[in-house]
Amino acid sequence: MSNEFYRLRVNGVDHEVRDAWAGESLLYVLRERLGLPGTKGACEQGECGSCTVIMDGEAVCSCLVMAATAVEADIVTVEGLAVDGEPTDVQQSFVDAGGVQCGFCTPGLIVAVHHLLDRNPSPSDLEIKEAISGNICRCTGYGRIFEAVRQARDARAANKG
Repeated sequence: MSNEFYRLRVNGVDHEVRDAWAGESLLYVLRERLGLPGTKGACEQGECGSCTVIMDGEAVCSCLVMAATAVEADIVTVEGLAVDGEPTDVQQSFVDAGGVQCGFCTPGLIVAVHHLLDRNPSPSDLEIKEAISGNICRCTGYGRIFEAVRQARDARAANKG
């Protein structure tokens, strides 16, 4: 074991990562060292989006980020989106629209949709498709996922008005 250590700010909490190897992916550290299993690992090549997190305001594939390079970053995982354990509007819209099948891709999609709606509260269908184009789902055919995003978008617009 190495004596390397560093701190990561995840979901608003500082975590000390000890006995780390400098080349560990952020995905590995989140899941295995910090006990945050919501971020899923599938392709390990940044192609599927199951490991999407928000890092300094940008959606990134955590499997492609070396954790040691994220020391100064503000990281948000799917676990950090909910307040007081209640589902977010996006999470609830996925349930209501039936956009959840096996659930493996869902955390990455939820993070990507939050990122989209936080940056663009009124995305067009094309903008929705572009925003989640890096997230692969093998179960739903995307129709219900698109509907879930539209529901969340429309509910946010109604709550503003």
